[in-house]
Amino acid sequence: MELAKTVFWGSKPAKIQSIAIIVAVIILSFVPAVGNSYAPLFLAWILTYATMSVAWNFFSGKTGYISLASAAFYGIGMYLQAFLGKALALPVTVIIAAIVAFAAAFAVGIITLRLRGVYFAIFTFGLALFLNKFVHWYEVTYVFTKGRMVFKYDNSTILYAVLIVFVIFLAFIILANKSKFGLALDCIGQNEDSAQHIGINTTMIKVLAFAVSAAPVGAVGAIMSTSLGYVDPDIAFRMLVSFMPVLMAIFGGQHNTFGPILGAVVFFSLQDYLLRTTSLYMLIFGGVMIVTLLVMPKGVFGAIESIIASSRRGSGGEVTLNV
Repeated sequence: MELAKTVFWGSKPAKIQSIAIIVAVIILSFVPAVGNSYAPLFLAWILTYATMSVAWNFFSGKTGYISLASAAFYGIGMYLQAFLGKALALPVTVIIAAIVAFAAAFAVGIITLRLRGVYFAIFTFGLALFLNKFVHWYEVTYVFTKGRMVFKYDNSTILYAVLIVFVIFLAFIILANKSKFGLALDCIGQNEDSAQHIGINTTMIKVLAFAVSAAPVGAVGAIMSTSLGYVDPDIAFRMLVSFMPVLMAIFGGQHNTFGPILGAVVFFSLQDYLLRTTSLYMLIFGGVMIVTLLVMPKGVFGAIESIIASSRRGSGGEVTLNV
């Protein structure tokens, strides 16, 4: 209890962050009661990307190993739901998807996380492409069709399911960040050779972190497939799913758990609006990202923290942006 209290409420920024998350969760709990039937699904997609962004940041943000494998684990969850969804309840398939994604990431990590630098990013990028082509080949060759129907659930059920996964994983991340495991990841990110010299099994720590970050991605993939009613390799293993969590984490701010969540909220809301209003959404999307990186290299959340810190140091109420 004391550990949890220290982690969640140990400092003023931590208090503000925790209160914001709790308030957001309470608000989301009442959204299905709103008359707009699209609202629950809209928020479920935001929470899905928030979960994937936080998961990506937990591994890549800490260690510096850039993973582009989100689409692979997300697609695994989608296809498991397609295979098992008619026979098993949603909570069961979500748990299975998380376990399978964890196991798959663990196996991949054992093979690849001895590599450093760009090699790991290239391998994870190719993993999603490989699964896309392999599943496509298998279905066309042996099933004689492309894609599978998925048992659908109502939007409120989908929102609550994603919300549960998000809250559980976020609580785990906040606690893990202050644990020996989280500190070991920080050491690896700062200087992996030094971490090895002080006795940290860097390879195993990286593999476990990579596997842990994959589990919620597989879980939300299983859930969100039920909103579509149909999946095929191009839907399940879209490379955009690998890049969006990275962009959201960078946009929101990688140094703080709340940053990727903020990035997911802003980015998905912007994407949804632009898709409905203009055909140039990708151009505008890219422009927003470039401007953000130039003006706020620490992300939106980092810029907010810098403004608050500067206002406290400044005299006469003067506020300067120092990012």
